[in-house]
Amino acid sequence: MEMSMATVRSLGLLAAAAAATSLVISAAPAQAATSYVALGDSYSSGTGTRSYINDGTACKRSTHAYPSLIAAAKGLTLNFRACSGAKIPDVTNTQLSALSASTTHVSISIGGNDAGFADVLTECAMPGWASNCNGAIDGAQNYINNVLSGQLSTLYTSIRSKAPNAKVVVVGYPRVFMGEDCNAFTWFSPSEQTRLNQTADLLNSKTSAAAGAKGFTFANPTSRFLGHAVCDSPEWINGLSSPIDESYHPNVAGQSGGYAPTVSPPLTGSAFKLTAATAKKARASAERLAAQQRTYAVQDASITPKEFRAPDLSTPEVKAAAARAGVDLSSRASIDAADRVWSARQAR
Repeated sequence: MEMSMATVRSLGLLAAAAAATSLVISAAPAQAATSYVALGDSYSSGTGTRSYINDGTACKRSTHAYPSLIAAAKGLTLNFRACSGAKIPDVTNTQLSALSASTTHVSISIGGNDAGFADVLTECAMPGWASNCNGAIDGAQNYINNVLSGQLSTLYTSIRSKAPNAKVVVVGYPRVFMGEDCNAFTWFSPSEQTRLNQTADLLNSKTSAAAGAKGFTFANPTSRFLGHAVCDSPEWINGLSSPIDESYHPNVAGQSGGYAPTVSPPLTGSAFKLTAATAKKARASAERLAAQQRTYAVQDASITPKEFRAPDLSTPEVKAAAARAGVDLSSRASIDAADRVWSARQAR
């Protein structure tokens, strides 16, 4: 049967259209870029790893931190908003603007600075006769028990509102101590360390409950850091360090061996294992991340660092406490002997 010229032309146009459609489909990416926003404080920014991107801020963001490592390993596009010193209001005021309906993954660690953990550690590092460690811990636990949950609930509601399609993982804190203080110029007693660890557990418990109430997943790093606390071997959390702001934060091994394997499964659905290629890819992202975060520098400048302060036995207050306790400040033996007596009294 013969076809008319019009029919031939129509078939030709259909074939051309089909070919064009096929070309467009084959040229389209298999999956759009995945957007990952890392929120929170110094435990997420990477303080303690001693290597930070040059973004014009005091946030201490590191390509050794778990957000950068996970993004490199899983092919996520990272917006690295976590900042050292951040508290819950700081996340609300300076970090949530990075979220949108296109955000697919969110992680956040927050609450430690709100509970005043740096100040608590500072107080408890002093000799027992010169400090009120129990009082400082009581204050932190009172905040965690009576205030934290409500503040987290409000924050988590805002995160869900701004990132309605994202998988959100709330990240907890490890226990810092395991009963030993090997640092020459701190005086954490075993009973004080126990109470400090209990405070970290309490913070995790309240944070986990608040996360679950919003349908978020809680990632608890406690078990992964067992055997790797301050003074353990290997140590994944720095003890008293120089510079001082590196103290009592996860180091490079703590981020790659503790945090990244804890956060990756609930966040991405797959396990994390550090490889040379992943580490190299994370380091290579430094320039892009720095340029990106410079655009937020004005907002980040409003965040006040919360840093541990090393014991200072030269202040008038300490000298007066030493006189009351019968301590000879020129004698380390006298300082330590009185500390043991005082710490035992506090423990009781």
